[in-house]
Amino acid sequence: MFSDQTWLARLIWSALAAVMLWAMWQRQFELSFVALATLALSMAPVFVAKWADVFVPPSFIAALAIFVGGTLFLGEVFDFYERLWWWDMAMHASSAIGFGLIGFVLVFMMFQGDRFAAPPVGVAVFALCFAVTIGTMWEVFEFAMDQLFGLNMQKSGLMDTMGDLIVNTGGAVIGAAAGFGYLKGQARGGLAAVIDEFVQRNPRLFRRWKK
Repeated sequence: MFSDQTWLARLIWSALAAVMLWAMWQRQFELSFVALATLALSMAPVFVAKWADVFVPPSFIAALAIFVGGTLFLGEVFDFYERLWWWDMAMHASSAIGFGLIGFVLVFMMFQGDRFAAPPVGVAVFALCFAVTIGTMWEVFEFAMDQLFGLNMQKSGLMDTMGDLIVNTGGAVIGAAAGFGYLKGQARGGLAAVIDEFVQRNPRLFRRWKK
């Protein structure tokens, strides 16, 4: 199960496990907890995919490990959100691209992989709306946490929220465009390759798929 993953994902998991053990030895329990949470969240899709009998491309797992590590570990523990002005935007953009791909795959599954029956524009619009909705829900969550518990997840307030929503929309457009290009047969490699690998390795979900 883990031997099929990329060397990058295994390296990230090994580093997080090492940090967790070192932090426990040093009695830095907060750091240990964050490392454990990051490790668990980044590895969870592997177990979920195994349980659901669904193949998830190793490149997607690696990207998820990078994202979770960048958000929880580097962003919170090492304060990358404050040190690097572009870090928050990079995290939001990458997550929106991922959710755009997920939204596309969910709709494509409804057509059982029939790329001739699936309307490219309609599927792309759904993927875009799906990703933007997830990003908006996260902003609502940040607002609720700030109001209820006095946190500062929104940082600079309105400017931070609007900036995040704009970046989320841009990332969602990229993810949706990859799905659109895939259906039109105009996309090769990159994000389209991730979609193509997922479709080909899960034939029971895409029974009408043809080259």
